[in-house]
Amino acid sequence: MIRFKDVSKQYSTKDGGLTAVNDVNIEINDGEIFGIVGYSGAGKSTLVRMLDGLEAPSTGEIDIDGTDVAKLSGSALRKQRQKIGMIFQHFNLLWSRTVIDNVALPLEIAKVPKNKRLQRAESLIKLVGLEGREHSYPSELSGGQKQRVGIARALANEPTILISDEATSALDPDTTNEVLELLLKINKEMNLTILLITHEMHAIAKTCDKVAVMDSGQVVESGTVFEVFRHPQQQVTKNFVSEEFTTQKGDTTMTLEELVKKYPEGQLVRLIFHGPQAELPIVSDVIKRYPDLTISIISGAIHQTQEGALGSLDLQFIGDESKINDALGYLKTMRVGTEVIHHE
Repeated sequence: MIRFKDVSKQYSTKDGGLTAVNDVNIEINDGEIFGIVGYSGAGKSTLVRMLDGLEAPSTGEIDIDGTDVAKLSGSALRKQRQKIGMIFQHFNLLWSRTVIDNVALPLEIAKVPKNKRLQRAESLIKLVGLEGREHSYPSELSGGQKQRVGIARALANEPTILISDEATSALDPDTTNEVLELLLKINKEMNLTILLITHEMHAIAKTCDKVAVMDSGQVVESGTVFEVFRHPQQQVTKNFVSEEFTTQKGDTTMTLEELVKKYPEGQLVRLIFHGPQAELPIVSDVIKRYPDLTISIISGAIHQTQEGALGSLDLQFIGDESKINDALGYLKTMRVGTEVIHHE
């Protein structure tokens, strides 16, 4: 288990003190894929550096299986770091080395005999789907292939924890999904604990069991991915969920603005469906029950989480306000999440 207990990190600057992480408490169970999501400057990377022993917390404890990382130094810290694999946003490969030599590098540093490290590297190259590219150089690979090399290298020392620090941020959507599928495969086959650091809610939804949302150095919300998506509490979380569910954000925002101008008396409402609800004709039922209302579908999206499907629909309701409120009340009795996103 990984446990952050009352962890804070302050830096001294010429302008005074800077708190990068503020009183963070997180528990990550063995074998979980745990996401930490936040915008730039939220404190995510500082938290990772403390977990890896590259930074010491100003206060608090970072416990990995009973060992307080902050109290380690020298050979004990180096040994602990070997239990943690790191995947980076920009791959950090050695361009003068082939794929197999890049993967074997951590084993070379650890002075593992050459035949054993090459055997281990070959098995990892097979695991990440790069058979036949062992002797290629990074310049000959696509972005997704480079990241696969990075993942194989991170697994070389047989870590118990794998940290993905914005590992998909530089990749296109299709390649991102391929890398995320690979992380799910690794988690299942190797029972690794994976810590996913990202600002992309899509990566969280697709892979993670639990998530912590960070803002200004603090964890402002946490729980299972399913519950956080269904019932986001904090505004920053609502922003992340909204970005994920809005498939064509620019076009949708423009459409919403035009509708608000044209029908200022209407209400724009976001519905959140989960599991079996997505298969029920709920919107059709509401239209039949409230014929005096004009109900238009603006946009929709559906996403798979590890606990099931979550879908959203943005609707416009035009009509008598009391009838609209009745319709929203009916939706709530059907256990459909409702959020008014504009009401004049």
